[in-house]
Amino acid sequence: MPRRGENVYKRKDGRWEGRILKPDGKYQYVYAKTYKEVREKKKNYREHLKVRKAKMPGTIQSAAGLFEFWLKSGVFDRVKPSTYENYYCCMQKYVIPFFKSAGNDCLTELSVARFEKSIKDNHSLSESYKRKILTIFKTALKEILKGSAEYSSVLETVKLPKTKNVAAQVFSIKEQRLVENAALDFGDRRELGILLCFYTGIRLGELCALKWSDIDMEAGTMSIMRTVSRTKNFLQDKNKTALLIGAPKSQKSVRKIPLPDFLLKLSDEWKLSTANENCYLLSDSQTPIDPRTYQKLYKKVLANAGVKDRKFHAIRHTFATRALELGVDIKTLSEILGHSNVSITLNIYAHSLMEQKRIAIDKLNEMHTTFMEFTPFAVAASVVSV
Repeated sequence: MPRRGENVYKRKDGRWEGRILKPDGKYQYVYAKTYKEVREKKKNYREHLKVRKAKMPGTIQSAAGLFEFWLKSGVFDRVKPSTYENYYCCMQKYVIPFFKSAGNDCLTELSVARFEKSIKDNHSLSESYKRKILTIFKTALKEILKGSAEYSSVLETVKLPKTKNVAAQVFSIKEQRLVENAALDFGDRRELGILLCFYTGIRLGELCALKWSDIDMEAGTMSIMRTVSRTKNFLQDKNKTALLIGAPKSQKSVRKIPLPDFLLKLSDEWKLSTANENCYLLSDSQTPIDPRTYQKLYKKVLANAGVKDRKFHAIRHTFATRALELGVDIKTLSEILGHSNVSITLNIYAHSLMEQKRIAIDKLNEMHTTFMEFTPFAVAASVVSV
């Protein structure tokens, strides 16, 4: 229960709200589903303020130096390793080299505008990657310039490019059948994970992180609790990369998915070889399989099936497309996929929804033809005669 003076309250919408008094006398608000989560967020925010106050030096004058400091001390302990790897790659490859160049060594509206233009004019980058770089760049600027007089004017200089909806890669019904048969005939039980993805839409990292304890045979459900990723290892005395087990992509990605009966039967047969509920499903051991290793197995299955090579994520897109074709509503699909909100699902699968729109309009056309269409009736000559 909340205690007096904590500034933690339960809102009317069911969420918990926490207030933190900042040094400037204003409040920072944090929100969560539970009281415990709000307290944790408040604690993390206070720790961030302490680190920022203790570590953010006033002696660094160069723009590149500020970005380097932010990268090393500002975010390393506050984001997921996979997120930090994205930050690191973008900053080291694009942002820091640019601000080390002559004429751009100071953080000004002009230098920021020049950087934005250099990214947008770089034809070797995709539009989505340009947006990613500028989003990370803007995140860094917000923290570096926080509290400064230039905060608003510099940030307003960065305009993110608009994203274009590109049709997701999808296997046709025929291709899906060939891939499923090839997986069943492959002779490696790990390839049954491909079927699991075709009928649940889970991500590769989530598949690799599945344990037998996550599958409830009686309830017929599968719980997604974690994900596995191979990321750059930033500890210099260790290997270049590390296999990490962490929380799924977002809070909504922690979910429970019903399984079709045929998959439950296959899973039950597969499970007979192991008695340990804590074993990972694909590796049958206490260590998860590396997603890169599983991708290689997947590529072999595609080759055996004689199907055009596609990324593993195409299986997830195929699941979503098949679900829409079968009339599954977008809200239900969004929850199964673990998207943070329905708009993400709508944006990705807008092309698939067009077929559903056609079906809906055809039904309206059928209704009009059956019930609304005007049928002229014959009028006897005696009625109209004078």
